[in-house]
Amino acid sequence: MYLIKMPTQVRGIALISVLLIVALASILVTKMTGSLVLQLQRTSNVMSNQQAYWYALGAESFAQTVLKSTFNEEEDVTDLAQFWAQGETSYPVEGGRITGEILDLQACFNLNALRIIANNSSGNNDKSEPRKAFERLLVGLELDSVDEFAAEGLADALTDWLDEDSSIVSAGGAEDSDYSGGKFPYLAANNYLASVGELRAIANFTPAIIQALKEYVCVIPDSELHAININTISPEHSVLLQALFDIPASDASEMLGEREAEGFDNVGDFFALPSVASASLSEEIKQQIVVDSDYFKLITIASFNNSNVDLNSVFQVINNTELQVIARSIGRE
Repeated sequence: MYLIKMPTQVRGIALISVLLIVALASILVTKMTGSLVLQLQRTSNVMSNQQAYWYALGAESFAQTVLKSTFNEEEDVTDLAQFWAQGETSYPVEGGRITGEILDLQACFNLNALRIIANNSSGNNDKSEPRKAFERLLVGLELDSVDEFAAEGLADALTDWLDEDSSIVSAGGAEDSDYSGGKFPYLAANNYLASVGELRAIANFTPAIIQALKEYVCVIPDSELHAININTISPEHSVLLQALFDIPASDASEMLGEREAEGFDNVGDFFALPSVASASLSEEIKQQIVVDSDYFKLITIASFNNSNVDLNSVFQVINNTELQVIARSIGRE
């Protein structure tokens, strides 16, 4: 048996080749390990987000049960003394927490109510009651940039966004030609608003105006309903009542101050209050007020393993026996 002795140069090349192969294999293994860890983390995140979403849906189901129970007991009245109106509530769950709050969508001004168009005339007497109330609300917020003229223009722009045609309702309105000529062109919706945040797309609605409005307005999906529940208007939101009735702010605060925790059994009891009776409200204005609500919104924040889901659910009560989810969106509005 003979041993072949390789030249030193050849042995060096072989060693370098082996080292290169080992280095390449190490790089591949490291890259594959990194990709695997990343995929595992992504999978974990997806599972955590999904679990948080299911927690949010669980809160939605619980809210439906609470509302059903409430209206089975009290069919004709909705007020802030009922169990659903506890404000923001938080519950610990396995691996996270669920926070939720039920809001009455008839304790705020439904922006979609401006889809109601009274006449084509531009005189104040020809405007719908919701339209007049919205203009008064804008003025009542006492923003530096919004006087009566500016409020009318904002109402015109919102009305044009909501109505079915492409004709400008008045001088302050805006339609396709106004939006399509911008830096980022788009068309007017000519349909119902989906959320209050959609105001950002409408002409002349600045962030400051939208921020000021957010506490007092809301959106009822696909509905022009304009019926404000006097039992659930927050005392801090007396400016809304001021706008509805076209009365001084002090009178609106006094009216809400006379309301008991359980509210009123019927609208007649409210209008019989001395402070209300002395206001000499017209029948058209009185028709804006109710004591029962059919639309509610649940705002849910669900967390699981550092993953958060913000779910907004809108319920409609049908004949006090059925409760349907008519809209659902993810993300903070």
